[in-house]
Amino acid sequence: MPNVVRLNPLQPILRRSAVEEVFDELYARVLSVELPPGAKLSEAEVAKQFDVSRQTVRDAFFRLSQLGFLVIRPQRATTVSRISTHDIYKARFIRTAIELETVSRACRDLTDEDFDALDSLLTEQQAAVDVDNKPLFHALDDDFHKSICDRLGLGLVWDSIRENKAHTDRVRFLSLATGSQTALDDHREILAALRQRDAERAQLALRTHLGRIDAVVAQLQAENHEWFVQEGH
Repeated sequence: MPNVVRLNPLQPILRRSAVEEVFDELYARVLSVELPPGAKLSEAEVAKQFDVSRQTVRDAFFRLSQLGFLVIRPQRATTVSRISTHDIYKARFIRTAIELETVSRACRDLTDEDFDALDSLLTEQQAAVDVDNKPLFHALDDDFHKSICDRLGLGLVWDSIRENKAHTDRVRFLSLATGSQTALDDHREILAALRQRDAERAQLALRTHLGRIDAVVAQLQAENHEWFVQEGH
């Protein structure tokens, strides 16, 4: 009888579901305004385009609506949500309040190893800027802020920020056409302040970084007024 070969524990093979694939593709198109605010989406047409069931598309639509990217009206067209300036400024207020405390704690509690890991993220961001890869830079931008939270054991803090920033994300992504290097320079200033354990400098750098969205919103409103809705209307 042949010897039985014992296998080491195997890692599960992770396969992305059809819902995740449709969600990710639509998310990217809404984020980049390839699907602009106000655009109508047909469940049947999207299902045909992706060769999936309508239930799959329905589930992806629901996830996008939970993020604030889609407006689903039963028996009526599903549309890409317009960008709410009210929600942008509400999200910016919440995020600033949370992250000011976060960077203050980071100055006190993060280690040199943590700072080196954050510096590696900035190296990746520079590479994304150099090849003008806006989707990658956008993801790495989030990773920088998220990593600070995670390394403090405050992952739930980033979850709170993420839940409130859908409208902000579209504006941020559009700003990367000219503002990626500025955002990266802001990150470098934040990290330099963290390394020096200078909480006041880190908080000032963070306020400057998050406050840049005001000018971006004003410019985009002037160029594409129909994409925006005022004061949550």
